Amino acid sequence: MSRTDPFHLILGNNLLQNIINFTVWFAVTFWAFLETRSVFVTGMAGGIYLLLTATFAIWFGSLVDHHRKKRIMLASSAGSFLLYALAFAAYALTPNTELVRLDGLSFWGFILLVMLAVICGNIRMIALPTLVTVLIDEDRRDKANRLVGMVNGMGFLLTSGISGFLVAWDGIRGTLVLAIIFTALAFLHLLTVHIDEPEPSSSVPGERKEVDLKGTVRVIKAVPGLVALILFSAFNNLLGGVFMALMDAYGLSLMEVQEWGLLWAFASSAFIVSGLVIAKVGLGKNPLRTLLLANLIIWSVAAIFTIQSSILFLVAGSVIWMFFSPYAEAAEQTTLQKVVPYERQGRVFGFAQSIEQSAAPMTAFLIGPLTQFLAIPFMTNGAGAEAIGHWFGTGPDRGMALVFTVTGMLGVILTLLALGSRSYRQLSAAYAGEENKATS
Repeated sequence: MSRTDPFHLILGNNLLQNIINFTVWFAVTFWAFLETRSVFVTGMAGGIYLLLTATFAIWFGSLVDHHRKKRIMLASSAGSFLLYALAFAAYALTPNTELVRLDGLSFWGFILLVMLAVICGNIRMIALPTLVTVLIDEDRRDKANRLVGMVNGMGFLLTSGISGFLVAWDGIRGTLVLAIIFTALAFLHLLTVHIDEPEPSSSVPGERKEVDLKGTVRVIKAVPGLVALILFSAFNNLLGGVFMALMDAYGLSLMEVQEWGLLWAFASSAFIVSGLVIAKVGLGKNPLRTLLLANLIIWSVAAIFTIQSSILFLVAGSVIWMFFSPYAEAAEQTTLQKVVPYERQGRVFGFAQSIEQSAAPMTAFLIGPLTQFLAIPFMTNGAGAEAIGHWFGTGPDRGMALVFTVTGMLGVILTLLALGSRSYRQLSAAYAGEENKATS
């Protein structure tokens, strides 16, 4: 068996688990909005997901560093299985009229259980890049990272459409049943995969299995520009929380749930195309410049794709967003794998994920209520409807559209500032090897 064979088997196994988790994530969001017709709910659900991601990321990273990767990935699937089963039990035992009450503990408790089951899959997402370091030679890791991005993209591609039809067919119940079955299959398949990986350093007698946040921060600060890269990603996620909170609600206000799921499936295919392009032409001589230019395109499109209530505009904006998003992930992962010692990579990936994801919940928690109680009335029968409604349109969907437009304009302005900043120049120099390099 070639050295990369276990990596491809792990990729396939992760794809299966990603499909399961993304399907549940889309389905519970679709189901919650359709049952309540509340943008507040989608905002809170997105905020809960991102808050849990940020909260557990550093701990998950330490688990990845202190255990064999296969073992911790098995534990990830086992945790998802248990939580999906508990969520299904809660759904089956709670009367529907009580379960869908927006002010009821049953509704939010059910959402929390489902989100925790999905979040368990993040352990796999932290472990996978560290396996790239172990199984793939350095000069081929950018292509391996492209495959990792394609696996995530294929998860979106396959699941959004599936979720729409599952929710239309059997609500959230059928989705949970399938999640339980296929999570068990992913667990059993992973048992058969052999990974030749080194024993974690913490397994040496006398070594402690600890999170060691201070040590992780020292490693990050020792790499010129790495702090700036993480903070820039956090900024993007700050604005990205708007999409987490409103995208499904906006799409479902224009079309049926099956159609919205298929639209996302089509748009997500841009993830695959993007991965192929990155594999062929790479990230350029200055990956950071490529990253910022990609973000400039994304935020420019975000400012205009909802300018009219148009499904065609929505499709175009979603495709462009999906196409350029993988550039950020590929650039960041390739950099971390090169400059961070292997035995510390899980904690650094987890720390980066925690910082980057912690920004989005603030936006998601804020934007849902602000849109529901301010922006929508503003564009339905308020001053906004009177001032620009004759060409922008009026109604709830136009309130959401206005939030997207303002967010995109802010993203464009701040990305341009980043391109002209001193931190950008320093980090570009670090990538080119013109400043001190981190050593392992």
